[in-house]
Amino acid sequence: MEKERDMNSIGEAIGLVFAMGAVILFCRAVPFLFFSRDNDSSKRKAFLNFVEKTVPPAAMAVLAFNALGSSFRDNPRDGVLVLAASVFTALIHLWKRNSLISIFGGTALYMILLRAL
Repeated sequence: MEKERDMNSIGEAIGLVFAMGAVILFCRAVPFLFFSRDNDSSKRKAFLNFVEKTVPPAAMAVLAFNALGSSFRDNPRDGVLVLAASVFTALIHLWKRNSLISIFGGTALYMILLRAL
C-alpha cells in the first residue's frame, strides 16, 4: 500500500518559498521602476492613469463575483443573504459615495440577516 502524500518535499517547499519571494519582490519593485525617473513620459503617465482607473473596480468586481458564486454554490440561502447585502452596499455607495460607510453598512446588514433569518 502506498501512503498518500499530504505534504510537499523539502525541495518543493524551498522552491515555493523562492517563487513567492520573487513575486513579492517584483510587486514591491514595480512602483520604483515606474517612478524612477523625474520626467515621466506621456506613455507611462497614460498607462498609470489607465491602471489607476481600471484595476480597483476590476479587483472589486472579481471579489464580489467570487463571494456571490461561492455562497450560492455552498448554500443557496446564504447566497440570497449575500446578494441582498451586496445590493444594499451598492445602493449606499451610490447614495453616499463613501466606501467606508457602504462596506460597514453592507456588512452590518449581512450580519443582521444571518442572525435573524
